[in-house]
Amino acid sequence: MNTIKVSVTDRLATITLSRGKSNPLNTELLTELNDMLENISNDENIGGVILTGNSPFFSAGLDLIELYDYDEKELKTFFELFFKFTADLVAFKKPIIAAISGHSPAGGCVMALACDYRIMAEGQFIIGLNEVPVGIIVPNSIFKLYSFWIGNAEASRSLLTGKLYNPEEALAVGLIDEIVKNESLLTAATRKIKKYMELESNTWSQSKLNIREDLIRDLSADQSKTLEKMLVQWWSPKTRHILKVIIASLQRK
Repeated sequence: MNTIKVSVTDRLATITLSRGKSNPLNTELLTELNDMLENISNDENIGGVILTGNSPFFSAGLDLIELYDYDEKELKTFFELFFKFTADLVAFKKPIIAAISGHSPAGGCVMALACDYRIMAEGQFIIGLNEVPVGIIVPNSIFKLYSFWIGNAEASRSLLTGKLYNPEEALAVGLIDEIVKNESLLTAATRKIKKYMELESNTWSQSKLNIREDLIRDLSADQSKTLEKMLVQWWSPKTRHILKVIIASLQRK
């Protein structure tokens, strides 16, 4: 595996995103992560998962530098994979906690939202969905995942402006559940997930899936029409210009 690292201790798997400094999401990372989660889902010797990164990032979201050079077929395939990955993560039957080790905008935030609990490291980090200012249309299914945790009104306001929250703001609106020092992040995540893992597994899992029934249905539905609109916007001159400016800024860092 080139983009993730996995360790298992006492029936708890820790998956660490490990793709460069900021863990940008590309086809390889999503494929490796989805395959690993599927394996864990079917492994009776693993009872829960912590998903984390390395400070100062959890994940910077979509790899815009790589995606910018995709052709139409490659881009369509990528977004189809991203939709499937998100749906599978939301429907993951075992406890999974996001230990958010730093910045988590856009796709990074989506990954965290799909988990059962979010613990974020304190510091000058940001989290939220900022796709609109980037020129990317947000599917209704992703909006519903956002609003599942923070409510329709807050999700609408923040999504349409691309608001990014600092940890304290994210905690206040319910986007995350705890803030801890970075050195205590995995300890806090382990303590929380062990409480889930102590409960009868089938009861816990079925209750989780029942709670998320509508959300799972929305994320698993055919999104071809939405994707078509997203792709048209992606190739529009205005969005390409915005992406080019963002990429130039990223490459200077």
